[in-house]
Amino acid sequence: MQQIRNFAIIAHVDHGKSTLADRFLEITGTVSKREMQSQLLDSNPIERERGITIKLAPVRMHYQDYILNLIDTPGHVDFSYEVNRSLAACEGAILLVDATQGVQAQTLAHFQQAKKLDLMVIPVINKIDVVTADIEGTKKQLRDILHFNPDSILLVSAKTGAGVPELLEAIIKRIPSPNTEHRTPNTRALVFNSNFDSHLGVVAWVRVIDGQITSHDRLFLLATGTQTTAIEVGIFSPDKKPVVTLSAGEVGYIVTNLKDLSLLTVGDTVVSDLKSLPLPDYKPLKPVVFVSFYPTDGSEINFLRQALGKLKLSDSALVYTPEFSPALGNGFRVGLLGLLHADIVQERLEREFNLDLIAAAPSVSYQILTMNNELITINQASALPDSTSVKSIREPLIDLSIFVPENFVGPVIQLCQDHRGVLQNMEYLGQLVRLHYYLPLAELIHDFYDQLKSASQGFATLDYELIGYQEADLVKLDILVAGDKIDALSQIVPSLRAPYIAKDLVAKLKDIIPRQNFEVPIQAAIGSHILARSDVKAFRKDVLAKMSGGDQTRKDKLLKKQKKGKARMKRVGRIDIPQEAFLSILKVN
Repeated sequence: MQQIRNFAIIAHVDHGKSTLADRFLEITGTVSKREMQSQLLDSNPIERERGITIKLAPVRMHYQDYILNLIDTPGHVDFSYEVNRSLAACEGAILLVDATQGVQAQTLAHFQQAKKLDLMVIPVINKIDVVTADIEGTKKQLRDILHFNPDSILLVSAKTGAGVPELLEAIIKRIPSPNTEHRTPNTRALVFNSNFDSHLGVVAWVRVIDGQITSHDRLFLLATGTQTTAIEVGIFSPDKKPVVTLSAGEVGYIVTNLKDLSLLTVGDTVVSDLKSLPLPDYKPLKPVVFVSFYPTDGSEINFLRQALGKLKLSDSALVYTPEFSPALGNGFRVGLLGLLHADIVQERLEREFNLDLIAAAPSVSYQILTMNNELITINQASALPDSTSVKSIREPLIDLSIFVPENFVGPVIQLCQDHRGVLQNMEYLGQLVRLHYYLPLAELIHDFYDQLKSASQGFATLDYELIGYQEADLVKLDILVAGDKIDALSQIVPSLRAPYIAKDLVAKLKDIIPRQNFEVPIQAAIGSHILARSDVKAFRKDVLAKMSGGDQTRKDKLLKKQKKGKARMKRVGRIDIPQEAFLSILKVN
């Protein structure tokens, strides 16, 4: 165990984590030059195309006489739970900071999480080979904001490999080996991830804390009380490689004989004796954003159900329930971790399963206190009870941190105020300013991120954490197209802003919904009270063009005949609502 080092790489998105992991694999000889490719640990094609890490990826490397267990982590705020799971399996972390961008929101968030777990953190400045790198300025930020000793900061270029061997030496010297105190004789292992393999079944990714696990050992899962057998144990190097035994301090996988992934929860403790005490658990993962997916062809609903079931096997954060919309037919309400997560899931469904989907605008969950003092939770506006039975509505609140250069502070403060943010603190950190706000989560998913980038010319970054629910004056805004209520377009909005949102949304929908052979009225209403209306004008054939003359009565006869046809068409006509109509809700201020 003295030769083992377990560590993760943490950083803001696009600061070079995956590239640094590539250099580690190259220098340690874990992957041959022939097999080497960029972003090797990012196995999903979407990760490679977008240049981001979505899923954590463990790998074992041998360097000198040491075993280095690395867990590559995502950087985007939507996938913070992946970072937390990685850090719980480690004794140390490399905090990577881009020399061209400096300390960002997720840099601070991940650093604080590592310190909570009492991990040894090694500060590293990356991209020192770039012409625009501000090495001294970044060092100053690390000293002033995160309180690192400048002498402890290492300089590397993950792209060229400069400084990486020295970083490997620092990992061995600074990061402690697995703790041998408070050990128990019985086997205990922490499940930090899991996946379902079509050939092997349920595979648990574990960090062994006590004892050892050998193939064919009888094991128990404490959270569910399930008994299973270790069919195979192994390590990631980076592909799965079977070994005889996984010992205390090591990171690897266990192939179980389970066929149901729900029996193995992330954060569970795998033990050899049911009397063993569980390891400290992760917080249960809860979706914060909900999106409804509908197939454009209603006959594909079963294919969508199967696709979501398969996707959940590799993404434990995804939850879904069936729902029905009179306008869009059968679909599924999918719970997700954020807008990027929603975007990734939709792209995977369309690309990997050849589905053509309509995605309704994202929403959040609300707590409803009824007149009977019953507290219920809803995650879509159409589920809101009648206003006469609602005592109060509570919306989710987030603790938001924004890092922005000081010359853009004014526009960013104005943006936060426009989105019902309440300033808690403002801290000047050299040329950077950290703004601390309480903000409703619903405001964040309504185009806030794009507007923040515009207000700061792309320099601002954010991090947030859900902190609870607060009571607010909210109402349900319904959208009616040709007299039919479109559930997927309904939303819960602040009552004071409802008239402005209604007018803006109706105007947008008028430009998006295609013209028909009959006039299509678009209305926004709260209950039976219409707040705004706009009409999509009908295509009109010139029925008088064939007339070369005649009196007015002949013309009126043709026009009345056309009017009757339009009325009949309006009764039986069906409006096709394009995808842009649902996304337009996000653009309403």
